[in-house]
Amino acid sequence: MEFRWIKSLFSLSLSLCLWESGLSALAASPGSIDKTEECELLIVGGGLAGVAASYEALLAGKTVCLTEITDWMGGQISSQGTSALDERTTQREKLFYPRGYLELRDRIEEYYGKLNPGECWVSASCFLPKDADKIITQQLEAAAEEGGGTLKWFPTTVIKELNVEEVAGEGTGKQITSAIAIQHTAKNEFLPLNTLPLSYTIEEAYTYESSDNYDKSIIRFVPQSSSEGSADWYVVEATETGEIVGLADVPYRLGIDPTSSREPSSSSSTGNPYCTQGFTYTFAMEATEEPQTHEMPPFYPEHAGYYSYELERLADFDLVFTYRRIWSPETGESEKFSGISFTSPTPGDISMQNWTWGNDYRPGTAKDNLIYTRQQLEELGQLEPGGWMGGLRTETLQKGEEHALGYFYWLVEGDTDSQLGDGVKKPQPDNRLLTGLDSPMGTVHGLSKYPYIREGRRIIGRPYRGYPNGFTINETDISRVDYKSEYYNQNLSPVTYRQLWTEIDGLEALRNKDMAIDKITRRTRSTIYPDSVGIGHYAIDFHPCMRESPAEKAGNTEREGERQGGGAAYPFQIPLRAMIPQEIDNLLVAGKSIATSHIAAAAYRVHSFEWSSGAAAGITAIFALDEQLMPYQLVDELFIDEEQLKVLKDKLDRSGNPTAFPETSIFNQSWDDWQ
Repeated sequence: MEFRWIKSLFSLSLSLCLWESGLSALAASPGSIDKTEECELLIVGGGLAGVAASYEALLAGKTVCLTEITDWMGGQISSQGTSALDERTTQREKLFYPRGYLELRDRIEEYYGKLNPGECWVSASCFLPKDADKIITQQLEAAAEEGGGTLKWFPTTVIKELNVEEVAGEGTGKQITSAIAIQHTAKNEFLPLNTLPLSYTIEEAYTYESSDNYDKSIIRFVPQSSSEGSADWYVVEATETGEIVGLADVPYRLGIDPTSSREPSSSSSTGNPYCTQGFTYTFAMEATEEPQTHEMPPFYPEHAGYYSYELERLADFDLVFTYRRIWSPETGESEKFSGISFTSPTPGDISMQNWTWGNDYRPGTAKDNLIYTRQQLEELGQLEPGGWMGGLRTETLQKGEEHALGYFYWLVEGDTDSQLGDGVKKPQPDNRLLTGLDSPMGTVHGLSKYPYIREGRRIIGRPYRGYPNGFTINETDISRVDYKSEYYNQNLSPVTYRQLWTEIDGLEALRNKDMAIDKITRRTRSTIYPDSVGIGHYAIDFHPCMRESPAEKAGNTEREGERQGGGAAYPFQIPLRAMIPQEIDNLLVAGKSIATSHIAAAAYRVHSFEWSSGAAAGITAIFALDEQLMPYQLVDELFIDEEQLKVLKDKLDRSGNPTAFPETSIFNQSWDDWQ
């Protein structure tokens, strides 16, 4: 029954899409400004990085303008639906996280009476996305009350234009002096917000004119004037795709980096900007007492040849259902499959689905890449004044939406498996897709409001000693890979292979001063940065792009070599240099768009990292405002003497935002105990 209304919805959406095709002509002129908002921090993106930056600024008594394309705060854990905290064992056991992230965990536990109301087995905490928005909102309200800060919250708001001006002084001499945003609200009572999938509303979100369905408010954000008459502010890029990075047109990378001594596991000798990690529209499904009637969606046959349990050890429906089960009012019987213990689903249990060979959509060519490259943006006119339309390929968003709905149908009615063959997949009709504005995802169609994005535009930091082409966190800075394996000897050029070991020898200098190079097999720790302002730990985890277009094509395969760099990583740091872009002095970057390589980004992307980077951005901006300096000035003489950097790091550590893991100094050369 679910898909009857979905057919109607997509039919309605198609009509709207045709109507919207004429909107691009309306995109270039803002007309009149409806209101002007002053702030000390303009934080763009209401995900965990943006929330963390806001949290610290509010505790410090600052005025924060926080914008978000959806109407929920929380990003990964709310609007993107991935409400299962990705945490590493040792860090979780030690509870070594930023203070705001610890408070979030406490608030989840207080809200439900337990930390894991879903009794999932992938995480210590799985919960409902719609509740995450409430919990995050309450946390920011409490921070504002405690610190005396002011939160100006702008849901369903996108940044359309940036005013970047030359400013006298050192540095690049450029600053963002104002930003123009568009906020949309529902006008049609029969078409409230979150009725249509994102692909059918995103283009209208970036056009100035109101329509039959949406009222638009044009907002100008400007720095807050102080009593002394000065007007300083910072803009924090905390979007999911690096949207402000693209709009500001600062140097960045996208997709695969070329093979090098610092990125030796790259799958491309030349790089590939179209192959980013797959994105995922999550959804929630509920176990039922009786079998449900499920009508095949019209687009299912195009996608059916993709879906799979992936591995024999995972080929069990109950295992997959409980993997990210986010609500379990009654504990089921104990089960075990392939050595994994879990409790069986019972009617009323709710599972959130986020599966590589399921609802992951993994385009990787110039025909279908989701995040437009700079060249594509330029060709589309999105870098022209007033031309910005979000920087995403709308058709690929729609494909991802259909792909996710098709995966639900495969789970409940499918009997094929693209990777494991016949006789593995059995229908599971005793389940239903949860839809409606009061559903866990808060949408009429049942999909998350925004897809879970694993990788976006990644800035190239400023040139520093050892980084003449711009600062970047690389694969070799964090990986536990054994680079003595035959793969590297055979696939790297002799010059690159020697450079790789020269790099590792230098990074392991203390350990190796009395050791021959042929005795070294791998890193024993991650790189320690003198300008670290945050921490994170996760495996280098890949959801690779597919080789051909369309991604869902039967028989398609993952891009060869993309998983080579995957595997365990050491606990790592977030250097301030990775958060400072080139060309603009009052822009700080948090979340997935900091300066990492493609392989390093596969670890620098989970919940606690996002929070730590956001907290670091918030506190750094506060420090810069209070001390009347620019962030780049904290690291421009890094290897001489940076007293103010020491003060900032001390401020972070004392506030409960650690800049290093315990017992992970250069004198402790083996970090293998961190799991």
